[in-house]
Amino acid sequence: MVILSLVSCSVSLFSPPTSLRLHLPPVTSLFSHGSFPASTFKPELRPLLLCCFDPRDTALIHRCNCLTSTIDGETQTESLFSLFRDIGFKEEETEMILAKNPDVKSTPLDKISARVASLQSLKLDGFALQGLIAKCPTLLTSEELDLVITFLVDELEGRLDPELVERILAVADTSFLLSFNQKVRLLIHHGVPKEKISYVLSKVYLNKLMYQKSVEDIERLISYLEPFGGIGIIARRPVILNSDLDTQLIPRVEFIRNLSGEDDFATGTVLRRLPAILSYSVDHMNSHVEFLKSFAGLTSEQVFKIVHVFPNVISTSKERKLRPRIEFLKECGFDSPGMFKFLSKAPLFLALSEDNLSHKLGFLVKIGYKHRTKELAFAMGAVTRTSSDNMQRVIGLYLSYGLSLEDILAMSTKHPQVLQYNHTSLEEKLEYLIEYMGREVEELLAFPAFLGYKLDSRIKHRYEEKLKSRGENMSLNKLLTVSAERFSKTADSVEVICL
Repeated sequence: MVILSLVSCSVSLFSPPTSLRLHLPPVTSLFSHGSFPASTFKPELRPLLLCCFDPRDTALIHRCNCLTSTIDGETQTESLFSLFRDIGFKEEETEMILAKNPDVKSTPLDKISARVASLQSLKLDGFALQGLIAKCPTLLTSEELDLVITFLVDELEGRLDPELVERILAVADTSFLLSFNQKVRLLIHHGVPKEKISYVLSKVYLNKLMYQKSVEDIERLISYLEPFGGIGIIARRPVILNSDLDTQLIPRVEFIRNLSGEDDFATGTVLRRLPAILSYSVDHMNSHVEFLKSFAGLTSEQVFKIVHVFPNVISTSKERKLRPRIEFLKECGFDSPGMFKFLSKAPLFLALSEDNLSHKLGFLVKIGYKHRTKELAFAMGAVTRTSSDNMQRVIGLYLSYGLSLEDILAMSTKHPQVLQYNHTSLEEKLEYLIEYMGREVEELLAFPAFLGYKLDSRIKHRYEEKLKSRGENMSLNKLLTVSAERFSKTADSVEVICL
């Protein structure tokens, strides 16, 4: 058998190429690993072997081995081209990738196929997969990526958006990806839900997080913010992770904390309501505080109370919005205490756009409000909580039920909120008042607060209970303003009398 194989190989060396391909397979198993020592053959075959192996024969065998390796390499290359063709690459594009990363040729085909399958399981297909491989061909061979891809597929359950996966895997130095797993595990450990981790990572500067932030840096940052809301603040404003703890976050948090009178809970409330406030420098925040103190005449404590209910005041332009709005309040007759009381209830007045306020001001003047009056200012404060479109619909609804502009002015002067309620909810209450309770719409002039109560749980419930004992003629004011405890006792006594 050995002699036949050797003879077959020797003959094939001088045969045409087609003959070479036909006769090499039996020889491959014998010579694919180079020359064999004579001791590997059975004793009875050693004389035959020794007589065959003269210097010329060993040279022929060596040439046979080289040709066999060449054919194996050609088969690997052909298989690679077939694989890349399936991904979507043209032949010249595949050649460029192999030129950029020659290791692809020497890596077992099954390993490359498995890597491609893993990338596809992360929802990287079509142009996305092509672009990533073309940009970073080392993705197909880098051993550092094994742990990262396994982490993305198994631990994160493939939850990351494909665009985010591309950004993560396209980093210049794959060695930095090894700490990526630790950093993400840390965020999850501290409370970021897995379903939100994609959002968090998509909002940070990934290169900065990977290259400049150590696991210890992130741990310190989370621990410092813990008394104020910790991971909840980070989950809402992930870019905080890119901030420097010592030079940025600590000075900014401490500024707000000092303004609050070192009240950690109140400071945390501000940070939870507007995590983006930590994007502003201490100089920026201080300039807004000093402006409100000097121009509006407020104290530091009063400024913080406004910041506490409406942190966006820190991000509002001083010259375009704060100055002209405070001027308006001064023209309407407000002193500093009155201004503080107004802004505590309607802080949004400071931040609305010029167009928004102009439209609402026009509606109020049309109703009958006078310029430079406190009544106008109070009405403006009330309508900051609604849209111009809803306000217009509300006024139209009142008019359709027979109320005049003078009636609307009287109602809103007494109870400014009647201009901010949702028009759909208002229509349901007006219909119930007139159709089911049998009342006149003019009764609202005496008690406009009726429109602010919930229809089902308050108005309907109490009306139907009182209807059992007093009939239909009862005061809307007394029906709705009495406390729930007192109303319940009255209803119970009525039920006992009836029994």
